[in-house]
Amino acid sequence: MRTRRVVYLFITLAAVLPGEHLLAQVVKAKPVQALETVDRDYKLEASMLGYFAQDGARNPTLKANKGDRVRITITDTELMTHDIALEKMGIKSKTVQEKGASTSLTFTADKSDTYYCTVPGHRAAGMIGTFEVVEGALTTAPVAGDVPVTNGKPLNLNVESGTLADWTATGGAFTNPIIDQDPSPVHEKDMHIGFAGTHFLSSGGTTNYQLTGTLTSVPFPVTQPFAAFWVSGGALQDTRVELVQARTNKVIFQSTGQGRATLQPVVVELQPYLNQEIFIRLVDNETGISQIPYIANDKWAHINFDDFLFYPTRPVFDNELKQKDIIVLPPLDPVLNAGLSGTKAAQAMTLPAGFKITLAAAEPDIIKPICFTLDPRGRLWVVESHTYPVPAPEGKGRDRILIFEDTNGDGTLDKKKVFAEGLNLVSGIEVGMGGVWLGAAPYLLFIPADFTTDKPTGPPQKLLDGWGTDDTHEVLNSFRWGPDGWLYGTHGVFTHSNVGKPGAPDSERTKLNAGVWRFHPTTRQFELFAEGTSNPWGLDFNDYGHAFVTACVIPHMYNMIQGGRYFRQAGKHFNPYTYDDIRTHADHVHWVGERGPHAGNFRSASAGGGHAHAGAMIYLGGNSWPKEYRNEIFMNNINGARLNRDHPARSGSGYVVHHRPDFLAMNDSWSQWLTMKYDPSGSVYAIDWYDKNQCHSPNPDVHDKTMGRIFKITHDNDKWVSVDLTKASDKELVNYQLHANEWYVRQARTILQERGPNKKVHKALKDILANNPDPTRKLRALWALHVTKGLTEKELADLLTSESDYVRSWVIQLLAENKAVSAETMKRFTALAQQDTSALVRLYLTSAMLRVDPAQRWDVLDALTQKPQDKTDHNLPLLVWYASEPLATIDMKRALAMAQKSTMPKQLPYTIQRIAAIGTDEAKKLLKELNERVGKQEHTPETHGLQALLAKVLSD
Repeated sequence: MRTRRVVYLFITLAAVLPGEHLLAQVVKAKPVQALETVDRDYKLEASMLGYFAQDGARNPTLKANKGDRVRITITDTELMTHDIALEKMGIKSKTVQEKGASTSLTFTADKSDTYYCTVPGHRAAGMIGTFEVVEGALTTAPVAGDVPVTNGKPLNLNVESGTLADWTATGGAFTNPIIDQDPSPVHEKDMHIGFAGTHFLSSGGTTNYQLTGTLTSVPFPVTQPFAAFWVSGGALQDTRVELVQARTNKVIFQSTGQGRATLQPVVVELQPYLNQEIFIRLVDNETGISQIPYIANDKWAHINFDDFLFYPTRPVFDNELKQKDIIVLPPLDPVLNAGLSGTKAAQAMTLPAGFKITLAAAEPDIIKPICFTLDPRGRLWVVESHTYPVPAPEGKGRDRILIFEDTNGDGTLDKKKVFAEGLNLVSGIEVGMGGVWLGAAPYLLFIPADFTTDKPTGPPQKLLDGWGTDDTHEVLNSFRWGPDGWLYGTHGVFTHSNVGKPGAPDSERTKLNAGVWRFHPTTRQFELFAEGTSNPWGLDFNDYGHAFVTACVIPHMYNMIQGGRYFRQAGKHFNPYTYDDIRTHADHVHWVGERGPHAGNFRSASAGGGHAHAGAMIYLGGNSWPKEYRNEIFMNNINGARLNRDHPARSGSGYVVHHRPDFLAMNDSWSQWLTMKYDPSGSVYAIDWYDKNQCHSPNPDVHDKTMGRIFKITHDNDKWVSVDLTKASDKELVNYQLHANEWYVRQARTILQERGPNKKVHKALKDILANNPDPTRKLRALWALHVTKGLTEKELADLLTSESDYVRSWVIQLLAENKAVSAETMKRFTALAQQDTSALVRLYLTSAMLRVDPAQRWDVLDALTQKPQDKTDHNLPLLVWYASEPLATIDMKRALAMAQKSTMPKQLPYTIQRIAAIGTDEAKKLLKELNERVGKQEHTPETHGLQALLAKVLSD
């Protein structure tokens, strides 16, 4: 406990038993059994918010005397990957991934350094602090403070009298607020409060956190320019300490806790209020009671307070609670409804003017819809997920596929039939190309179908196996036909797959966990399109054929580029020489604060609702909806029960995605839309899992097995149509490539792909490609020609001179699709790399290089690495590195020369690391020669950084 009116400063962070004086932390640590004897033993908690000492200090300055043997132990406080490293010494601990896991770093204190987390993005997020080598004692002199007085009488602001004299309480939170024990009887026993004197104040601790109220002191004069008080408890908007100007009742300062038990000092400058009266008000208006059935109550909905003192000069505390380090969460979002009938759920929703929503189907007609698609007749093919979350034994699956139809346009799906039953853990569906395509881990299945009778014409075929089931809400999902005729899908990070044809050896399989994959329906090729993100459960393409996915937990929006490697929620990239990955393309997140995405759950309505997203629909449904919605990305925010809307804007080689006002609020905490798609009329269908439990659990009993809904969103301008594109002529299908509603475009293209090559079709499509001025129509013609095998390599290559960079870029992708590019085409690629003014074209060239033999890449990459206009591009510097990385294994001297000429910011450092990883005598000799040359150059921050890197890799 702290002594009244004397605040001891401390540095070292060795564990202290409850009740010990904090000054005890400065003594040299005793040896720990089975561990090396150390002089300074620091224990820190690791989270994305930073490293925290036991006294609450965030990223504390760690001190030691020169020559001390030092150990820093970190304990993971979340399900995230963390480590700790010293920058100058170039050493790091092992990584930890599980909550509660620990790892340590032991070294001899030689010079001051920086400690940080090496996991990409974590240092930038705030996991960084200072280690200092100092002379002499590690403590500072005590600082004295004065208790406020009024009329010459010291006030009972620190409740050392054991009573509430000089205080007035309202509400139940402060009925019995005075605590004289540590551990406290109203806190968990392992919590150390560290209060001063014999008493402190609490509004309920972790035991009575539900209580609310206020505690207000008598007014007193400000007699010195600084004050400090000690606070802990919740970092919640409604649990706080306020200093109030008595004359105006104006709050002049306030502070919450930061979600920890140990009291920390808060310093307040009061110079402007000298000789004026103020009073202290402790506020607890937060109950912490969760309104979500499966979310635990927030026990940090309380405030602890102690030791208000005046100071003549600003006091210095090593564990000062600084306002910039507190991420205050707003109050819980109100839950307006829960557990509504389908009809009432539709009535409760809020939409923009001009829109309405109708209940198209509900239980018992539809139960647990997990995915759906639309066929060429505008009918819905919906999977009922009765097996999730636990896969059934082979042959014992209970999932089924239902076909729904609105026969009269009233918005109700009045016709229903069963297509297939007895399926197991189905998570993705698409129709076309002769049948139904299903993701049903561990398989990618194909069910051949007669779409005139809506009956299977054979049993399910196992096209691919090896799909993991580690985490059954991260299995293959979000099926979409891509513009290039491939079937695309997504996959989550905590499920580990090794995909190949049944019976294939590992050498013929593809490992994946997070990212976008694709499968060709006729060649039966499978490949990873782009890797990374977290648990993407939403994929769509915009007007230009660019893929976007929505993700959970990490920032939510990514423009998925072929060959790209993206920020991961967990785990490592399969290529160990990736070094860094492409971050989100969004300039925002949908949760509040920086305490991590989960902390914002059910408090983030102001930002979009929270981190959990499902579904991705880029609206291209025609002209009946206002133009502002075209090419906007819609996704359901599960925790926020609302439909988020984001706007992708072209920027450099790709996009920056901005937040737009949320499109729709469900106003129902049980609402769980999983995906949305537009239909022939431009209206949008959405499936709703509808369940009070919003989180995945391997326990099947936490999910309601009786509910499910399908909703339909329409605009006043929407006109219902009855169509059947399977009956359309080839000419009509070609003309549909010009339709304003992309539904017709995609359905018609898939039918043309299934019908195969046709000279008349090719002629008509080439006319659109050559003469239509709209780049999107040119692209549609190009894609349809590609899927129907209507272009030769020469015809494609000739399109590299198109005025549209969208067309040029897509021609590059199609030329490289088979991973074999002719020498003549490579010459044209080189010319484009040297001369093309479009960053988008350069992006596609880089992607293409990732698909061809590394020996063919030199000339193109040599040009791409020397584009100064791309050095700050969001995508190109890293994608160029991914493509050039293997060149070091072919000719490391040439690769190093190319890197030295490069304008890409990390090309040379990464190339140095890659050559060092080769580890041969030749590699070391090359790097030593480089080190000598760099040493002779003018000293700049860049050359200093290169020398430090070279010294490190040469010493390893």
